[in-house]
Amino acid sequence: MAGPRHDDERFMAAAIRLSRWHLGATGTNPSVGCLIVRDGAIVGRAVTARSGRPHAEPQALAEAGAAARGATAYVTLEPCSHHGRTPPCAEALIAHGVARVVVAVTDPDARVAGRGLRMMADAGIAVEAGVLEAEAERALGAYLTRQRRNRPQVTLKLAVSADGMIGRKGEGQVAITGREARAQSHVLRAESDAILVGIGTVLADDPELTCRLPGLEDRSPLRVVLDRRFETPLRSRLVAGIARGHPLLIAGASDADPTRRAALAAAGAELFDLDGPDCRSLLAALAARGLSALVVEGGRRVAADFLARDLVDRIMLFSSDVVVGAGGIVSPVDPDAVPDGFSLRGSARFGVDRLRDYART
Repeated sequence: MAGPRHDDERFMAAAIRLSRWHLGATGTNPSVGCLIVRDGAIVGRAVTARSGRPHAEPQALAEAGAAARGATAYVTLEPCSHHGRTPPCAEALIAHGVARVVVAVTDPDARVAGRGLRMMADAGIAVEAGVLEAEAERALGAYLTRQRRNRPQVTLKLAVSADGMIGRKGEGQVAITGREARAQSHVLRAESDAILVGIGTVLADDPELTCRLPGLEDRSPLRVVLDRRFETPLRSRLVAGIARGHPLLIAGASDADPTRRAALAAAGAELFDLDGPDCRSLLAALAARGLSALVVEGGRRVAADFLARDLVDRIMLFSSDVVVGAGGIVSPVDPDAVPDGFSLRGSARFGVDRLRDYART
């Protein structure tokens, strides 16, 4: 017979699944899932609203109404304890008479960091933390990385041919994966706050870097280009996208050609001055803006640089049966040559292609 621990894990697993609904859409706040359970039945459920407010807990409590009194709340991240634009979620749980709160992950935010748990315990609520903690940390990985490392969680996304190539020199974009895998790449964009490429990819491929899945077009991330000499063409699709509401940030050297800098700024691009050859200052600036999830899509030089500087947290490696052949650009990662410090977290098939998901150990 299943016991209380089994029930806690079952409901927390449901809360974690719920938390994924708004990944990449909650602004500076994490996407948190909350369930209110009474007598074994879910009486209230919610996920952090798009734009980040209201939080999950008050929405779930409102749905539960009077049934929240004496119930158990399952929350993927410790309820906040500080006054911001809204009252603390810990206070809301207390005010609604919740008898027990089960939390997956303690919030590393210095304004919370266990205070929410103590506030509820002091009010007589039975509190338990750490239920399905590893699973919830995976779902909250981007937010937790920003809080703990002062930079976004960096996901390196690569599509690799059967002969270990990511493209062919001088030919721009080369179709390596099929439609289903490409759609999954757009899902990743929708779940992320920013996407980054190097100027080599811009000049070779003229990408848009938007999410083009039907219904998710408004979930396109901030587009970031590492372009030390500010060579991004004014007629590129990246610059054209600014007028359609897709912001573009170009990071380069402060002493680059002032004419090119001025022209890109006049076109609506945001310019960022890199602090030396390392892009850590850029990552810190993105984190300061509340951006938690960054996808690095290309090209080889940028990917290799992020790996060499130990700035990659996750590798999403799509592989196909396509053979690029002569003139191919060798991938810095392939299924038989994964960097040290990464382990396979999972794999899946999308059409004829395979995705391997590696995480830093």
